[in-house]
Amino acid sequence: MASYSATTKSFTLFCLVVSYFLAVFTAEDGLLTNGDFETPPSGGFADEGLGDNPDAIPNWKVNGTVELVASGQKQGGMILIVPEGRHAVRLGNDAQISQELKLEKGEIYSITFSASRTCAQLESLNVSVPPASQTIDLQTLYSVQGWDTYAWAFQADQEDTNVVFTNPGMEDDPTCGPIIDDIAIKKLFVPTKPKDNAVLNGDFEEGPWMFRNASLGVLLPTNLDEEISSLPGWIVESNRAVRYIDSNHFSVPGDKRALELLSGKEGIISQMVSTTPNKPYKMSFSLGHANDMCKQPLAVMAFAGDQAENIHYAPNGNSTFQIVNVNFTAKAERTRVAFYSVYYNTRSDDMSSLCGPVVDDVAVVVSKGVRGLGFSGLVVFVLVLLFVV
Repeated sequence: MASYSATTKSFTLFCLVVSYFLAVFTAEDGLLTNGDFETPPSGGFADEGLGDNPDAIPNWKVNGTVELVASGQKQGGMILIVPEGRHAVRLGNDAQISQELKLEKGEIYSITFSASRTCAQLESLNVSVPPASQTIDLQTLYSVQGWDTYAWAFQADQEDTNVVFTNPGMEDDPTCGPIIDDIAIKKLFVPTKPKDNAVLNGDFEEGPWMFRNASLGVLLPTNLDEEISSLPGWIVESNRAVRYIDSNHFSVPGDKRALELLSGKEGIISQMVSTTPNKPYKMSFSLGHANDMCKQPLAVMAFAGDQAENIHYAPNGNSTFQIVNVNFTAKAERTRVAFYSVYYNTRSDDMSSLCGPVVDDVAVVVSKGVRGLGFSGLVVFVLVLLFVV
């Protein structure tokens, strides 16, 4: 018995030690090491923000023309945009930066980063954690500030890996290329689906990392894999992004997070939900505005199975949102629900930043009342009505 007890204690101690080292060395939620590029190189930052030795960017490996740039730095007649803080990194033609990561194999992670364009109009940025990879188009500027924050999700294929940012462009000026800053990571958890709601993550509370001081929200670019999404359960099935917003900087119908639809039909979110064929359902959701000076009218096109409804936001008093219901009858075991903004909206204070209606608290439930009584219940209901009459 004593020997068994000692073995058990040793095993418990071993598990604690393993857990400790996993906690220490596995990537934690938040900013990557020197993910804001504010850690000075060994020789310090150059006066103009351009490192003499790009290989000296702490905690990052570089390949090609990689520059540390400073806020306010000029190139010709152009002022380079640094998203946050004092410094950021610019990637020239076919240049890349990478950092080693320790992840949990099989888990889903989301990378959040800020990016801005420089010389070229058609700039893009490839982000990868091999073998997963996605090229994100930076041509569209969603905010007047000149930079945007994006999120990209992947499934960890192995424990020891690298996150790599590459400029795939080949411009006449080899220094042209995107500027990136504030790189963070978050391990995503798939929320438990409510018993009375067929929609997964309908309140949008589980999503990518958001910086407390970031007031632009996080853009979710095209992603057609609902299993590997920065917004678990949802896909962005169009060629423009939608915006993930928080209650620290926007009006949100419920809890802390919601989704703002941008760019009309070019910004569609959708989800396939489990349903029973020929059964009546009701889809409900909150519709409102983010209190971000978005010009009205605001409206969404809401899809639930074969039903499509154009719904305008009609505020009552001081309320920033309204509850909308869409009734439909399921035709199959899987039913698509989707939303996009009817209009292309911009903010009234700068006439340029893209904005749109806010959607939150999406639910799909079996309809109750006469439509949910079934045949026998309907017969009883009719007989009662005849008796009363």
